[in-house]
Amino acid sequence: MARPSEPGADALAGLLGLSNHTVRKSHYPELAVRLEELEAERNRYTWLFEHAVHGIFQASLEDGMRAANPALARMLGYDHAQALLFSRSDLASLLFDRGTDELAEIVATLQRERALLAYETRLRRRDGSSVDVLMNLLSRPDEPGVVEGFVADITERKQAQARLQQLNDQLEQRVAERTNELIEARDAAQAANLSKDKYLAAASHDLLQPLNAARLLISTLRERDLAAAEGLLVERAHQALEGAEDLLSDLLDISRLDHATIQPDFDCYRLDDLLLPLESEFQPVAEAAGLSLRVRGGPPVIRTDLRLLTRILRNFLSNACRYTEQGRVLLGWRRRGDKLSIEVWDSGRGIAAERLQSIFLEFNQLDVGRAADRKGVGLGLAIVERIARILECKIGVRSWPDRGSVFSIEVPISSQEPAPASLPITQASVGDPLPGRRLLVLDNELSIRQSMAALLGQWGCEVLTAGDLHESLQVLQGRPPELVLADFHLDQGLTGCHVVRDLRAHFACTIPAVMITADRSEQSRRAMQRLKAPLLNKPVKPGKLRAVLSQLLAQ
Repeated sequence: MARPSEPGADALAGLLGLSNHTVRKSHYPELAVRLEELEAERNRYTWLFEHAVHGIFQASLEDGMRAANPALARMLGYDHAQALLFSRSDLASLLFDRGTDELAEIVATLQRERALLAYETRLRRRDGSSVDVLMNLLSRPDEPGVVEGFVADITERKQAQARLQQLNDQLEQRVAERTNELIEARDAAQAANLSKDKYLAAASHDLLQPLNAARLLISTLRERDLAAAEGLLVERAHQALEGAEDLLSDLLDISRLDHATIQPDFDCYRLDDLLLPLESEFQPVAEAAGLSLRVRGGPPVIRTDLRLLTRILRNFLSNACRYTEQGRVLLGWRRRGDKLSIEVWDSGRGIAAERLQSIFLEFNQLDVGRAADRKGVGLGLAIVERIARILECKIGVRSWPDRGSVFSIEVPISSQEPAPASLPITQASVGDPLPGRRLLVLDNELSIRQSMAALLGQWGCEVLTAGDLHESLQVLQGRPPELVLADFHLDQGLTGCHVVRDLRAHFACTIPAVMITADRSEQSRRAMQRLKAPLLNKPVKPGKLRAVLSQLLAQ
């Protein structure tokens, strides 16, 4: 080995700073600066360790806690950090809330993955309470089995989460309570609507009965030769009854349409089967208003519910005749692809563009300033709009102020053969088949029987009246009537359909029948269809009654 005095030894000593005094002296300042830097760095880390906001510790997986900072001590309720230097067994019993099992899980995870990040747990405080913490644990690569941990107190976050969950639970409870209240309110409203509908149906039936009797009596008086003063009073009573009838009918229809109790009965019909009866019905109305009515029929076949579509067109024609002071009304049609647009034109006052949509609202009448000018209650077009929705047909309206309006509805064209033409309700064109005919009036209301007998008797008929099958057989005395006018609802749950069928069976012949009812339900309508009897709704219009009787008796 070379001695220090040898040249090789001097070179090595120079490199290590161990050579002569001059060389060593030149390295001391650099070493001193480096040592000062290391000391400053150590002091800085010590300061950070001592004054950190979050807890910091170092522990051995075998021996326990080696060091902890004051923040961790304060977090766990200890006066100084030295009190936290627990052994491994003390860690399980004094620090971790779940004890030995939790410590074993942590150790196994660190040995397997070398780190445990964002680990939420509860640490036990000195007073026995617990604190929610978030821990990041890292194994030191240079010292196997040594772990450094960083602990953050998340108690406030947990409390905020708990409060938020509590608020959410309260909100859900309030929503549930409010929902239950709304459901109860909805059920109550539906029950009220159902009760209203039942009351309206019952009340309207009870009101229509005396109105029907009054209508028949007034019609009987109108056809007699009366003095001018008495005739004027009868005419005013007739107009008042018409207004009441229209109101009740519209209210009933609106109620049924709003509650979907009307179901369409689709079939194929010739256009003439729809338009020509309307021409016969409204020709006298137009003439009375000083208007010219023109109807353009045609061969197309449409698929629709004839009864509901007729109701729509009847409303269009009625409004056209009502609000046209002079000129003409046209009922016609035009093809639009696979649809047929059925249109009613008039030369009336017209409607401003900004008011076209409002005419389909309930109880809305345009340009009516005085009570004397009001005609109806403004439900007609609201009913039309609902019926069109049921038929899935498009309603159209165009108008030109002071020039007129056109209302239209589009219905599908059908290529199928139409249904057999139904019995048209028109006046008999040749002679009067009513005088001398033997008719049976079947109704459980005495006032209706008396009023009907007075009107039919004035038309020259021989009238027999009864309230049920037993009374009918008594008054008929073994001879069948030529026609039966039967009320649908009789006493003890029986219907006029039952009595008519029994009379037909008793006399072994098909006796013509006309069913008269205030019941506008689908059930009653279908029952009368099976009986093949024309239907007239109460209050019966004498003109329509006479037309039906004339048509049936003329066959």
